[in-house]
Amino acid sequence: MINYHPSDAILTRFVEADLSISLSIIVSSHVEMCTACQQKVAKLTQEAALIHFHLAEHDNQEADTVNVTMSAYDDIALINKITDSPQEVKLSLPKTITEIEIEGQRLPLPTALKSIELNEWQGIGKISRSRLNVDDDERRMSLLSIAKAGSVPRHTHKGFEITLLLQGSFEDEMGTYQAGDFIWLNDEHTHQPVSTSGCVCLTVSSDALKFTQGVSQILNPLGKLIY
Repeated sequence: MINYHPSDAILTRFVEADLSISLSIIVSSHVEMCTACQQKVAKLTQEAALIHFHLAEHDNQEADTVNVTMSAYDDIALINKITDSPQEVKLSLPKTITEIEIEGQRLPLPTALKSIELNEWQGIGKISRSRLNVDDDERRMSLLSIAKAGSVPRHTHKGFEITLLLQGSFEDEMGTYQAGDFIWLNDEHTHQPVSTSGCVCLTVSSDALKFTQGVSQILNPLGKLIY
């Protein structure tokens, strides 16, 4: 059962296409996994469509009072301008990846990830990461895998970190998380994720982790790996 979801404000911005690309991808991936959020998004989409319809209807009524026409000559001239200089169009379709294999298990990818290039996996101990090639300013998106009996050292966040659990489970001081759970943390949260059975997450981070125990210089490579 999915217990953690994006806020209504985030879902509204998602419907209005008002999120950055990485946030849109991770919210879309959660919605695909979550029946409750699918229903919310459907309702929000319907409400947005009605608002847009009424605004468009109002604009059309105002436009009817203005006598603006385009002559047939102008139509023909426009068509000729478009067709006079035909150019060869080369289409480059993205490579579609429907699933990946991690720790010997197959993981179907959410639809929003299937055309995004994955970089090579990098790992330290029981933690490994594959960066997604998404250009979104300072925000970074990754697939993060924690092997069985693995954990991330106790840390907080310099910016925000969004985690969507795709497979498996993990727990921390704040709760236990299952596939589909959407967790948004910032510098107000400190935790140590532990996975008994192993898990795979989709993450979006705006800055590096800040470890709160151990020798920080030793843990810095792990922080850079995860971010």
